[in-house]
Amino acid sequence: MYPNKIIIILRDDLKTWQKLNVTSFLAGAIAIKFTELHGNNLVTASGNSYLPFIKQPILVYKANNSDQMSRVFNRAKERDLHIGIYSSTLFATMTETDNLKAIASRTDEDQDLVGLVIYGDSKKADKAIDGLKFHD
Repeated sequence: MYPNKIIIILRDDLKTWQKLNVTSFLAGAIAIKFTELHGNNLVTASGNSYLPFIKQPILVYKANNSDQMSRVFNRAKERDLHIGIYSSTLFATMTETDNLKAIASRTDEDQDLVGLVIYGDSKKADKAIDGLKFHD
């Protein structure tokens, strides 16, 4: 139905609040970067206007451990998909400056990834997440 997919992958060992927080940040990253995904304001019969949605579904999958997260990350990079990352170090930060410093302090291989968002060609995205299950 859509030529591209938006997929969020969460490490399953996170606390519920962490999963929700990571999902929100990663969905926001897609909305900020890809303006063509912005929908229109929602307008009620009362004439009130509300914030728009992203125009397509976001699929959420779980990774059982760090190895699965690394595998998906590497497969997404190999397929030239757009990738957003969320590292465990970000749970201890409070500002964008702190976030940028925390990510910049580690190489790709040394990030303790707890969340990813990938966006791009549906077939390539499916291959990147091969073997993962939907989050429940």
